[in-house]
Amino acid sequence: MTDFSHNKPRAIIPALEPLWNVLEPLSPVIIRVTTGLLMVPHGAQKLFGAFGGYGLEGTAGWLESIGFVPGFAFALMIGLLEFVGGLMLTVGLLTRPVAAAVLVFMAIAVSTHLPAGYFWNEGGFEMPLMWGLLALSVLIRGGGKFSVDRKIGYAF
Repeated sequence: MTDFSHNKPRAIIPALEPLWNVLEPLSPVIIRVTTGLLMVPHGAQKLFGAFGGYGLEGTAGWLESIGFVPGFAFALMIGLLEFVGGLMLTVGLLTRPVAAAVLVFMAIAVSTHLPAGYFWNEGGFEMPLMWGLLALSVLIRGGGKFSVDRKIGYAF
């Protein structure tokens, strides 16, 4: 039996292999920064009513309507996680604790969206699941080489 565990696959387009080798270390950074930056507007919706959001009062009312009481506390917590936590993920500060908080939040979000099915455009759990898996990936990897965590010398 042949052991394929140590064999590197041959590139279909060999001329691109040097490019992939150079860019490979940036892959975790792309995931972390994109996850963080794309969370920030969601937090701004909840905290400030930006981008067509409902602000703290509207978000609190909605959260209470689905059973999260006190709604204001949950709205503030979620808004801060998305806004401030998103910025922290972007720069890689306290990366693992923030990613863990996002993962827990998204697990709860998945459970609240389960009754609507899979597809996000129908209110389903597709997007919270994806956000949760991205957070899990960041949690596993940590801040990485290009992060404030690395700069200050701590891997949380």
